[in-house]
Amino acid sequence: MRTLMIGSLAAVLALSGCANMSETERGTAQGAGIGAGVGALLGGITGGSRNIAGGAAIGGVIGAVAGNVWSSKMENQKRAMEQATQGTGVQVSQTSDNRLKLEIPSDISFATGRSDINPSLQPILDRFASGLVDNPTATVTIIGHTDSTGSDAINNPLSFDRASRTRDYLAGRGVAPQRIYVDGRGSREPIASNADAAGRARNRRVEIFVAEPQQQQPQQPAHQPQPLR
Repeated sequence: MRTLMIGSLAAVLALSGCANMSETERGTAQGAGIGAGVGALLGGITGGSRNIAGGAAIGGVIGAVAGNVWSSKMENQKRAMEQATQGTGVQVSQTSDNRLKLEIPSDISFATGRSDINPSLQPILDRFASGLVDNPTATVTIIGHTDSTGSDAINNPLSFDRASRTRDYLAGRGVAPQRIYVDGRGSREPIASNADAAGRARNRRVEIFVAEPQQQQPQQPAHQPQPLR
C-alpha cells in the first residue's frame, strides 16, 4: 500500500511540473493524484491489500473532478469581478476544474518591457483582494506571460517579475502572501499568433487563478478490518 501511495504522489508531482500543461490540466492532475492516494489508503483499511488498487482508481477519478469546490463565495467573487472589469478587456471565467480565472491583457496591466502595475489595473486588484480576504481558504496562482519579441533571457524574468508585482500588490491589500504562488512562462504559452501586433498584445498578459480546495471529511470504515492471511 505504501508503494502505491508514494507512486500516486510521485505521479502528481511529475505531472504538475510538466511545462506544456495548461493550468486547468495541472489542477486536474493534482486532484487525481491526491484522490488516488486517499483512495488507496481507504481501500487498504476497509478491504486489505486486494482493495488498494481499486480504491486508488476510484479515488483518482473523484479527485480529478472534486479537487476544487465552486462555493457560493467563489460564485460571488466571480460576479463581483465581472462587474468590476466591465469594459476593461479583462476576461473572467470558471475553469473546468472549478477555478476562478482572470485573464488580464497588457494594455491595462503593464507597460511594454516593464513590471510596474498600471494605475488602471489597481482598482481591479483592489476589488479582487477584497474577495480573497473574504474567502481565506482559497489559494491563488499568478502566471505572467510575454509575446515572442526579445529573447528568453529577457522575457522569462520579465514575466515572473510581473506576476511577483501582482502578488506584492495583493499582499499589500491584506492577502497573505503564502496563499499566492507565482510563475513566469515567458513566451512559451501563446494564446494567439505572434506574427502580428494584435496577436502579440493578446499574448502579453497575466493570468490569475483562484482555487478553493475540496475539504475532505474522514470516513469511518464500514466494518472492522480483517487480519491479512
